Order: sequence, then C-alpha cells, then structure tokens
Amino acid sequence: MGLCQNRRLITWMKEDLYCIMIPWLITNFKHFKPNAAIALNATRHMNKIERRKLFSPDIEPMRTAEGRWFEAIVYEMFLEISKKSGQIKYLARKGADAPAKREDVKLGQNGLFYSRYGDITIRGNGQDLAEFDMLLVDSDNHIAFAEVVTSPSDLKEFEQEIAFKKKLLGYLFDQPVTPFLLVSSFDLSNYSVVKRLAHDKTNAIIHTTSCEEIKSVLKHYRPRILYNNPENHPKLIPATDFRLKRPFDYKRYHDEVRTQIFTEISKGGGRKYPVIGTQTGQLVKKVLYGGLFPQSVKLLCDSYGLSVKSKKIEFSDFSKYYSKAIIATDLPGLELIIYLRSRQKKEYHKMIQAKDGHFKFERPTPPKVGFFLWLEGIQPSLGTRITHQLLESFTVTEEKKR
Repeated sequence: MGLCQNRRLITWMKEDLYCIMIPWLITNFKHFKPNAAIALNATRHMNKIERRKLFSPDIEPMRTAEGRWFEAIVYEMFLEISKKSGQIKYLARKGADAPAKREDVKLGQNGLFYSRYGDITIRGNGQDLAEFDMLLVDSDNHIAFAEVVTSPSDLKEFEQEIAFKKKLLGYLFDQPVTPFLLVSSFDLSNYSVVKRLAHDKTNAIIHTTSCEEIKSVLKHYRPRILYNNPENHPKLIPATDFRLKRPFDYKRYHDEVRTQIFTEISKGGGRKYPVIGTQTGQLVKKVLYGGLFPQSVKLLCDSYGLSVKSKKIEFSDFSKYYSKAIIATDLPGLELIIYLRSRQKKEYHKMIQAKDGHFKFERPTPPKVGFFLWLEGIQPSLGTRITHQLLESFTVTEEKKR
C-alpha cells in the first residue's frame, strides 16, 4: 500500500473514531419531545422580562425570547440524556448553571470563558471569537458541540461559522475531527447550507418539535414554578475546566498574520490575495493594521470617502466627530473595514466598503466587549504610503468615490 493510501486510511480511521458520537446523538434526539417539566425548567435560564416576552404579541421580542428558551430546552434535554448514557462524559454548565463568578473581559484573555449571561465563549486576547450553545466531552475524551436554531435567519453565514468553530476546537483540543450537532425547531432539510452540512458524516442534523407546540404546554400554566436545579448532576462541569491541549496566544497569531500581509503588500502589484497557510493563522478572524495619522485620514476622506447614516464626513469635520481611525480587514475574505472612535459616545463606528469604494457606517462597537479594549489600545502608526498600499491592495473596486 502506497504512502498516500496509508494516509487516507489513517484519516478515515480517525474520522470513524471521532464520529461514534454522531449516530448516538441522532438516535437519542431523533424523537425529541420535551415534556412539560423540561419546558418549564428551561425558563429558569431566562430573566423575568424574557419569560414575559415568550407570549408577547410583538413578534420581534417574542422570537428573540423564544430562541433563548429553545436553546435552554435543548440544554435541559442534554442534562436528562447524559444521566442515562455513558456516551457523554461531561457537559459544560451554561445559563443559570454557569459559575456565579465570571471573569470580566480584559486584554490577554485566551481560552474558554463565560459571558455575563452565562454563555460559553472562546476568547482571543479578550475578544469573543466564538460562542457555543453546548459543549460536551464524550466517553473517549473528544470535544463535541451543538448549535440551536429557531429561524431561517439564523442560517445566515452559518456554514462559515460552523467551519470556524470546528477548526478552533480542533486546534485547541488537538482533534482532527470535531463532531457537531445542529438542533432546529423547524424543518430545515430543504436549505442548501443544511444539505451540505448533512453530507459531512461528522455532523448530525435534528429537527424537533416546534416552539409553538412546546409553548402550548406552558400557555395555561399558572402555578408558581418550582425549578429543578441540577446541583448534584454527576456530569455537569464548568466549561472553564475543559483543559486545552495546545498553547493559545491569539495576539501572537494575529501579529504573525499582520506581518505576513505587510510583507505581501510591500511588493506592490495591485489587488492582493495572500494565503494564510499556518494552522494558527487560520484562527485569526480579523487583522488590525494600526491607527491612521492625520494625513492618512485625509487620504481616506478625500480619495475614498466616509459616510455615516447618509451624511458625508469631510476631513475638515473629522476631528469634531472622531478621535481616531483604525484600518482592518476581515479574514478569510480580506474585506476592508475602518473603525472610527466616536467623540460623542464611548463606542467605535464600524465602516464597511460599499461597491463604489467609499466606506459607510454598518454598526457601533460597544464598550462592554473585549474587541473594544483592543481597539482602544491602538495608536496612530500608519502614514500615507502604507495606508494607500493597504487600501489599494484590498479595495473592492478601482472606482472610488471622490
């Protein structure tokens, strides 16, 4: 047998080994019918306002509360099933079961953390890189994760998100394969993204009882709810106790990718498509190149243009509204982004490039996230030459707004 055949055989054997959990998940969740006790107990993960919104006539807040509730229902189902099966060794605490003491966001944080709401996140230099609806360890000490969806809108960019989470967990826990379970409250079998995910035997796709059917259990329930808190659950542990098997220095990986891109654009030659080949480099979601000196801001305003909520920002007015500008690109697509530090509010304005080349306001970056702290630490370092090279290398079009 040749070397290539041996490698393929080893890969197949590894996939089979890591995917023992997938058939088990499908079997155990195939006839997923949450009872009244589980539906009620899931509301303990919601605050009073969210519980009231479950039956609100206002559709948007009702759907948001419904999504939070259904996610908690799936978690409660995992709690029940894990008690009866040896296939799940550990299940990560979340929501109301998350540890009461949670670390505030700060620069330099790398690894597993809990948000203030009890959600499970992986941070890189304080920035939330990924959030997980469920994390568990199987009987062979392999990490698997689950995601819950209640609306087709949840599927936007879903495939890329799952691929990144698999890559991230695979690196951190040194796994060639990371099993994934998708649980949905509606039939998503006809969605192309789900069809592609279903072709991968390391994934399990489960369609459950709809939220409307489950809510009918609660609708006429008026007595005071007595929650069943799993204080002595034998398999429930903090996600922060999951031990990483590889070092994780996200800031260093980011800086290595930034150096590679600077080297590439210094060669000139127009539009760039640098290939990030290293395993750690592929974990970097965004590259922050640096802050712009005033003349570089003028170049940006005059040659490309900035507009916030349809109002054009001239260079002469820039300092009235903003204290600094930072240039960045998303990965892997290398789409240009400008972050503007507002003088009116403690926030950054995320500016994305339009088809005509100018930068328009997308959304604010609030102060209570780790990425805000990273942006705050960046000072002006980019002159007009390197700013021009960055903009020309990654701009979406040759035509720019004057």
